[in-house]
Amino acid sequence: MSEDEYLDLSGIQHFSFCQRQWALIHIEQQWEENERTAEGELMHSRVHNAELSEMRNGVLTVRGMRVSSEKLHISGICDAVEFHRVEEGISLQGRDGSWSVCPVEYKHGRPKSGHEDMLQLCAEAMCLEEMLLCSIPDGSIYYGQTHHREQVALTDELRQEVQEDCKEMFELFRRGYTPKVRRTKSCNACSLKNVCIPELNKTDQVSVYLKRASED
Repeated sequence: MSEDEYLDLSGIQHFSFCQRQWALIHIEQQWEENERTAEGELMHSRVHNAELSEMRNGVLTVRGMRVSSEKLHISGICDAVEFHRVEEGISLQGRDGSWSVCPVEYKHGRPKSGHEDMLQLCAEAMCLEEMLLCSIPDGSIYYGQTHHREQVALTDELRQEVQEDCKEMFELFRRGYTPKVRRTKSCNACSLKNVCIPELNKTDQVSVYLKRASED
């Protein structure tokens, strides 16, 4: 399989949150902006400056780094990848010494009740491990609303779920199938609610409601 046929790495976050949302975006190519997505895009446009890399206190930060995995058949862009000077690690072209690798994902909001952000971070780490022939035990997620950076252990359970989700995404993509899912309270915050469940946005006029109430 050529890299042009790989699925979007960031889709694993959509898939974990809602398989139907993932299919609407990545199979049916549907997307709608809301305030949250617009603010998120603004944050990532600042972070994804491929020309911006910096060296500070022994840490090299590279932004907008493209990664891919032949095993998982996914590709995408890491918000930032930090390379820390260590005694034993990988070598970097044009840099002296040895380095460890730590992906950093930026999210506009606050930590979620689910672990979809962790799965995306883990998928990025698995791509980096395959590309750089290294081991990455953990990564970090920075949340814009809390201005807090959380360290995430990339456990065997997370890695197994990434593999299973990627396999299932490919099967749905191959079939061109958009799953049907049960409506939850999370649907109201979804940017695709008007596409996915149009009736959520349908409300009666006040006059219609009063007429119906009086008749009742």
